[in-house]
Amino acid sequence: MSSDAELIGRSLSGDTDAFVEVVSRHETAIGNYLARRVGRQTAEDVLGEVWVAAFESRASYDRSHPGARPWLYGVALNRLRRHWRSGPAEEPAPDISRLADEWDPWPEVDARVDTQALLRQALARLKPDEREVLGLVAWEDLTVAEAGRVLAIPAGTARRLLHQARKALRDAPEVVALLQVPTT
Repeated sequence: MSSDAELIGRSLSGDTDAFVEVVSRHETAIGNYLARRVGRQTAEDVLGEVWVAAFESRASYDRSHPGARPWLYGVALNRLRRHWRSGPAEEPAPDISRLADEWDPWPEVDARVDTQALLRQALARLKPDEREVLGLVAWEDLTVAEAGRVLAIPAGTARRLLHQARKALRDAPEVVALLQVPTT
């Protein structure tokens, strides 16, 4: 089985099917990454842009790295940033905390939503680079060095940012409150 680097090299020599193989290897992972960031429907549009941009910039791929996944995450991140810059400002989510307690018959659903909201608040307070490294390592299953490649930063810097993100989350009041087990 050929490495991604070999396939990209072959695609540069005119074998268009070789790049299609790279796409088929990574489309699920990159598509899921995009869906977690912008939702499934928008992710489909952005994913097409990712493949076009990757194909057009494949000559810049460092073929000393056999796997193209970190490079593709970098292309995807750049497309996401372009998408976010080009879109209109979003309306803030309505405050549903004032709704009557009886509106939801499933308290477990409320607790789960509350937990997710608290975690989002804690994640939102991280610096953008810390959040990116954490997301790439925790959700995209990249190594710290690969996350550094995605963000075009040294592996040591990525390691430091991941450490800072983990520490900030560990110390966040929302997370501390979630981790405390109520005694009944």
